[in-house]
Amino acid sequence: MKNKEESRQRAERRAAVIKALAHPSRILLAEAMLDGDRCVSELRDLAGTDISTISKHLTVMKSAGLVVSEKRGLHQFYRLRCPCLTDFFRCVDLLNSSGEEERATKIAG
Repeated sequence: MKNKEESRQRAERRAAVIKALAHPSRILLAEAMLDGDRCVSELRDLAGTDISTISKHLTVMKSAGLVVSEKRGLHQFYRLRCPCLTDFFRCVDLLNSSGEEERATKIAG
């Protein structure tokens, strides 16, 4: 029974991380942080939205454990805790390209 409970809890933790990424702006932010630490103003400019919206997105990501933050002078910097997201995004891109091929086949056939 303990093993079943541990599996359920692990699944819930994984779902929380995936949910935290499940927004186009948060994916943009995560991709930007794959290249290194980013300050909030850089992330705001990238997403093309206001600071409060960026802060909400970063709070979601931080709560899920995806990012950590550090104050440097007057600026708050964020970085990914898991640069392995590159592999995850690559996998998602493969799934998307496979889906496009299947859709094209259905439309042509």
